[in-house]
Amino acid sequence: MTDARLRHGRLSLALSFFVQGVTFALLVTRIPAIQDRYGISDALLPAFLAAVPVLAGVGSVITEKLVARVRPGVVLRWAQPVVLLSLLGAGAGGEVWQLGIALAAFGLSVGALDASMNMLGVSLQRAYGRSIMLGFHAAYSLGGIAGASLAWAGAHWDLSLLVSYLPVVAVLLPAALIGSRWYADADDDRRGTERSAGAAGESVAGKSVAFKLLLPLCLVMAFAYIGDSTVSNWSAKYLQDVLGSSEELATVPYNAYMVTTLLGRAVGDLGVRRFGPVAVVRCGSLLAGAGFAVVASASGAWVGILGFTMLGLGLCVIVPQTFAAAGRLFPAASDTAVARLNIFNYVGFLIGSPLVGALGDVWSYRGAMLVPMVMVLVTLVYARSFGTEQDRYGGGHERPRTVDVG
Repeated sequence: MTDARLRHGRLSLALSFFVQGVTFALLVTRIPAIQDRYGISDALLPAFLAAVPVLAGVGSVITEKLVARVRPGVVLRWAQPVVLLSLLGAGAGGEVWQLGIALAAFGLSVGALDASMNMLGVSLQRAYGRSIMLGFHAAYSLGGIAGASLAWAGAHWDLSLLVSYLPVVAVLLPAALIGSRWYADADDDRRGTERSAGAAGESVAGKSVAFKLLLPLCLVMAFAYIGDSTVSNWSAKYLQDVLGSSEELATVPYNAYMVTTLLGRAVGDLGVRRFGPVAVVRCGSLLAGAGFAVVASASGAWVGILGFTMLGLGLCVIVPQTFAAAGRLFPAASDTAVARLNIFNYVGFLIGSPLVGALGDVWSYRGAMLVPMVMVLVTLVYARSFGTEQDRYGGGHERPRTVDVG
């Protein structure tokens, strides 16, 4: 594969991450408006919200099977438009059953999208021979900030969901379809051989993924998303109810978290290249654990904001490096490893918010912040899973390859 092809593939995949960041933020930040539009009760709302990550996990499992027959780029090319159209459907409907169909389609397609995007990211990183995964997730964070800003504008001007969503989808859908022409799969030759062997009834060596070896990364993924969902769901309430901030100031922690997540991922690849993935993940885990400790012991709102800011800088490196580590751990079956690992993204998302809420009700919200702190620090125990002897040399850098692209 030529250097130009890899560069174009990298840019087109970054665009897909950005589009997904915008789309997901537009959905989750307008949940109150969706609830009002469809007249969903507070008791029923959690069932709708839980259905999305559950179905996303199903979509990830289906994608694992699909990529045995077609390239991940093909899955991504069709999953992204479905995600965008599902968002539009959620804003255009008027009956609860219509919302149910839209969210079901969103969940299934977003699982396929997340899995296939990270499969391609792992493949491209292998071709580059150096860390680039954090850059893709930085594009997702940038999209999340853009989507949250668009959602704020829609709420501020009291725009309907359809009016808020339609212009965004009208721009992003053709952009994603055009960009998909340049998806690059550095493992395409290997996959083609495996598909031919499978069609001929031959066994493909190295395709199995030992769950015992993948389990540490699965736990790290789930714990990281428990930490992330704690910030997204509870930071505003914590600042206002526990630390006594104003309603306006209570919106600052999540914004600060999003910005520092973007900044950390934008420079994180440089850290991985210089110090190696194990050192970066350890530093991120320690910083995130310290952030939760600061939040739990904060004496005032601004100290709490400092803690949430530390969380953004710490947690932001863990998820991209977990996907990259799965690719290194199972180089001959990276698609399978990524798809299975991706399921624990949704496990953490499902567990995090209810866990902190339940602990806050029966214990205290300060104490509840210590639980995700301990979970994030467990990553230190499994840090060695993020590097292999084949991919480290000297001081823990990634081994350079023959491909040299910008």
